[in-house]
Order: sequence, then C-alpha cells, then structure tokens
Amino acid sequence: MSVQEIEPSAAERRERLKEVLAQARGCARCPELAATRKTVVFGAGNADAELMFIGEAPGASEDEQGVPFVGRAGKLLEKLLEEIGMARSQVFIANTLKCRPPGNRDPLPVEIENCQDYLHRQVELIQPTVICTLGNFSTKLLRGDPAGITRVHGQPEVLTLGRRAVRLYPIYHPAAALYTPSMLETLREDFMRLPELLALGAPEQPDLMELPTVLAQAPAEPDHATGESIGAGAPEVDQLGLF
Repeated sequence: MSVQEIEPSAAERRERLKEVLAQARGCARCPELAATRKTVVFGAGNADAELMFIGEAPGASEDEQGVPFVGRAGKLLEKLLEEIGMARSQVFIANTLKCRPPGNRDPLPVEIENCQDYLHRQVELIQPTVICTLGNFSTKLLRGDPAGITRVHGQPEVLTLGRRAVRLYPIYHPAAALYTPSMLETLREDFMRLPELLALGAPEQPDLMELPTVLAQAPAEPDHATGESIGAGAPEVDQLGLF
C-alpha cells in the first residue's frame, strides 16, 4: 500500500491537529513547566503550510500571548518572508518546547523528550516540504548532531522527523541577527534560497508510513462558542490559518 493511499485528507489532518493542540494544552508531563507556564504555545500558522519554522522554546511574550515569535525577532521574520514574496499566514511557526522554561533557561533533556511527540505530530499532520530550524538549539536537536549553526546554516538536507521526510534547512535565529549586521545579511541570503527549495517539492516519503494514533485523550473539547482555551485558562489565541 502506498503512502498516498493511507494519508488522511487535508480536512482530517486539520481535525487531528486540533486534537493534538487540545492535548498539549492539558499536558502535565513536565511538572515544573506545567506549574509555571501561563499558556501552552503550541504554534501558529497555516495548517497546510509548505514551509515550517522551528525555534527553541517560548519566551515571556510568547507565554503571555500564546503565539510564537511575537516580538522583534518575529517582526524580522515577517520582513524576511515579505522579501521572498511570502506572508506569515502562509507558514507555520513552532518551537521544540511548547512551554516556557522558568527564567528562559535552556530546556532540559527530559523536557525535550516529553515534548518531542507533539512536534513530530505537527510535522506529520501539517506535512511541510521545508523545515527551517532557527539557531543552534533546534538545529542540533533536529539534526541529532552537535555541529553548530555557524557551520551548517544554509545547507539543506533530507531527513525524517517522526514519520515524515522533509528538507531541513538550518538558518540563524532572527534574534541573533538583530544585533549583528553581518549575521543579518547572511540570514537574508539564506532566506533567498527558500523559494528554490520549496520548488523542489517534498522528498520521497518512507514506504507504508502510518500516522500514529492521538497521543492521549484530550481533557476537554474546545469551546468554540466562548473561544476559551483547553486546559490553560487563557483566551484562545488566533492561530492564523489553523482554525
């Protein structure tokens, strides 16, 4: 049986992604993060995006608003997208961790492991062609290699995340580029290659790839009438194209 024959439709993938979002909002796998977060920053963007960005973990502003990359780094990311003829609403942005580590400390190995399923599910259900890792942390994690971003930025490679083969494309984190003009120019040059990579299409997928079942039973169904979030107690944010 081919991959195409077992793949869910776009509508089915969207519904499954909403289920994973509900589960993430009620997640307590990491007791410290669950106790200190204000909201779960699941990710935001187009549920059918060909291009996905993955950063490290939410910061204070993201924790407040429930949306990744809402500060100056997010504005720069939007500007760079505009320069290649794209808008933020066309892409999906997420982090390796869905909760803010206290004091913006580095994520712990156990936290990364606990959160990995959510990221893999996002990749499987959104089905991006290209994934840009932003900066050292997400690049090393997703590549499974200690090579730093300075060495590997701008060098695409095909690898499998969860059950989805993608074109991984490491680039500098926009936050770092804000403070170093030379890095900003390099980031801009790497961005200019994105249309070329997207035009290549998705790489060949593993045979007999089956999407896993939902991680766990969602704690509650979303209340679309009131717009309340699931398991977070904060207003549900606009997820751009997700809903």
